[in-house]
Amino acid sequence: MGWYRELPAVEKRTIWACWAGWVLDAFDLMIYATAMPVLIKLWSMTNQEAGLLATAALVSSALGGWISGMLCDRIGRIRVLQICILWFACFTAISGLTNSPNQLLAVRTLQGIGFGGEWAAGAVLLGEIINPKHRGKALGFVQGGFQWGYGLAVILSTFLFSIMTQQDGWRWLFFSGAIPALLIFYVRRFVPESQVFEKAKGEPMNPMAIFSPRILKTTILTSLLCLGITGGALALTIWLPTFLRTTRGLSVSNSGGFLLVYILGAIIGNILSGYLGDAIGRRKNFLVFAICSFATVLLFTYLPISDQVLLVLQFPLGFFTQGIFGCIGPFLSEQFPTQIRATGQGFAYSFGRAVGSLVPVTVGTLSASIPLGEAIGLVSLVGYGLIVVATTLLPETKGRSLETITAFD
Repeated sequence: MGWYRELPAVEKRTIWACWAGWVLDAFDLMIYATAMPVLIKLWSMTNQEAGLLATAALVSSALGGWISGMLCDRIGRIRVLQICILWFACFTAISGLTNSPNQLLAVRTLQGIGFGGEWAAGAVLLGEIINPKHRGKALGFVQGGFQWGYGLAVILSTFLFSIMTQQDGWRWLFFSGAIPALLIFYVRRFVPESQVFEKAKGEPMNPMAIFSPRILKTTILTSLLCLGITGGALALTIWLPTFLRTTRGLSVSNSGGFLLVYILGAIIGNILSGYLGDAIGRRKNFLVFAICSFATVLLFTYLPISDQVLLVLQFPLGFFTQGIFGCIGPFLSEQFPTQIRATGQGFAYSFGRAVGSLVPVTVGTLSASIPLGEAIGLVSLVGYGLIVVATTLLPETKGRSLETITAFD
């Protein structure tokens, strides 16, 4: 962590604010993944219906990410970050009051808008504040916060379902999603606005410029890259708890242990992905993680392995399939001019989420005709192939100063 000690206090505070925001954002989103097996049983839902509920929040998060990006370029990164945190916290808590799949569908659709917006605001803020030589490491560390949030959701759900009935436990799980709103007080007091944004604030900003002839190729390729990363990961992230409990026959407590090993691998994978991105470059980093993800998913979903081997395999599974996200934040920040950076970054990541949001329901639909594990593996492998293609066609940007990207090169 020598690089961290080199940073001035303002950069350290920004890292922790963005990390906490992403942790709590992920916690609110993954509450549904951990509650999904219970809701399937209580509400007599099919896998397709459960997948649709997961898809709804992801579709709306794509809209939230794009809108958030445009607002960030217009009114500032910090203000939008606070709005998004309050938004997703409130609607997650309201989810606990729903009484049917249709009611939960409506509330989760609204919750997803704030979820998508928080990443867009936090990633571009951190990318502009951190020293370029440490940008990958800082954003990789923050990206790993998603798994901390996932872990909190797993731990809390395991605890609540062990002391409460399933009918009460899932509601209190969603009520706990109001906690992230407290983070706003820290952000307001200790985190300043990006100086890169402040310097460019007076320059003209047209959100549609990301589709201009000079920047369209970048917009398309970064969007496809995000689609591959998001789609490959969502097939596992959303369906892994259900796969472990239904296909592998694990109990709630045992599946929680398996998921924690997976999450530990993901946290370390994100951190090392950030280091590798700063060391060998963004493109090589993506290629290494995509190829290794391909191999690990193939082993996990298609081979008849014992529960002991399955447990061990959880670590590399999380390390590669989730660790690949560690380099996406700095890479996107380094692709777009300052005037439309948040807009471009938000659109690319949102496109990946929007189209990738079809993955949970696609897996659920495929599982009606093939085993769930094979459905997860098939959809994931398509995503990793797309990563290889998009990465090959994008330029290397390691160490690029964001202040110099002020024109459409």
